[in-house]
Amino acid sequence: MSASPYPLGLRLDGRRVVVVGGGAVATRRVPALLDAGADVLLVAPELTPALRAHVDAGRLHWVPRRFAPDDLDGAWLVQVAIDDSLAAASVSAAAAERRIFCVRADDRTAATAWTPAVTRHGPVTVAVLGGGDPRRAMTVRDAIRDLLGARKGPLLTPAVEEGALPNAKGGRVALVGAGPGDPELITVKGWRLLTEADVVVADRLVPGLLLDELRPDVELVDASKIPYGPSRAQEEINQILVDRALAGAFVVRLKGGDPYVFGRGGEELLACAAAGVPVTVVPGVTSSIAAPAAAGIPVTHRGVAHEFTVVSGHLAPDSPASLVRWDALAGLRGTLVILMGLKNLAAITATLVAHGRPPQTPAAVVQEATTGAQRVLRSTLDAVAADALAADLRPPAVVVVGDVVGALDG
Repeated sequence: MSASPYPLGLRLDGRRVVVVGGGAVATRRVPALLDAGADVLLVAPELTPALRAHVDAGRLHWVPRRFAPDDLDGAWLVQVAIDDSLAAASVSAAAAERRIFCVRADDRTAATAWTPAVTRHGPVTVAVLGGGDPRRAMTVRDAIRDLLGARKGPLLTPAVEEGALPNAKGGRVALVGAGPGDPELITVKGWRLLTEADVVVADRLVPGLLLDELRPDVELVDASKIPYGPSRAQEEINQILVDRALAGAFVVRLKGGDPYVFGRGGEELLACAAAGVPVTVVPGVTSSIAAPAAAGIPVTHRGVAHEFTVVSGHLAPDSPASLVRWDALAGLRGTLVILMGLKNLAAITATLVAHGRPPQTPAAVVQEATTGAQRVLRSTLDAVAADALAADLRPPAVVVVGDVVGALDG
């Protein structure tokens, strides 16, 4: 009976790893090596387009020929990603002469190292070896991944987020985009940080089911109930983030959509940075794209629209405080997506028509996109404001203007 393998985590940052082969197996293996910081040398006469993209971006070195033993000079590890058993054996022999561990995709029994099935959960990496059976390893890996995904609360105490070390008092902030409304549309990273939070400062538009999954001991701050005007409310939110973090808490600022798309995430980051609080930003699925998609509307479509513009409509076009050039937007041929524009929709559409956008341009309004309360109204630019009023549509709603509104109609 063969001996059991000895599990080991390799720290490859800056160390040479040779990958022999440029096909599908190498395409799967190379990204993890690059993520580990390895200095990857790829030896193969030809490459897949995905591998060629890594070469073009300068992420790895490519030698466009067949393998030669000298390719292993200075290497710490070699991965043989070819299905030619004779050629693979020659690489193994060269690796053995140099005492370099060799992973072989063609013959695991001839390899001196195995690549495990891996799942990652923040700072935790779980690697599974299935006794030489890749399918068994993947089955066990998937079961562990499901258990980690269902787990409530942090895996480590205190948690350490990659790229954002705690300050002297241990506190930090994460600006997390919760997505457009469906709780399942938060990113995996965003959800994980939410389960690790000590304090959650939530906007009105974040999915309520996400808050229902918080640990009982989490302090929940409802940012929509802060009793000030818009600017004072933002100052108060900034102060809450800073104060809780300086007191040692891990604070998640949970925001609808994406933190930086009309979400004042930049202001919150600057406030934290001024106080010396480390911040992690987790992008979210913005409603400017998700709402049209949920309504069957692509914001771009070949032959229909080669551009899309996202604009805030919270100020009327004639407001002195508005920074939007509505006259210029009227001259564009692509898709116009308007957020927070339902109140000013009549003025906005009239302005667009007055500056040249055809009145019969297709338009749509998507209310509470991706939720069970989603409603979609289709109209034209000159009629959409009146139609939305008659239909009693209410915020949050996204307005889409352009020929893409009917692009997928049968």
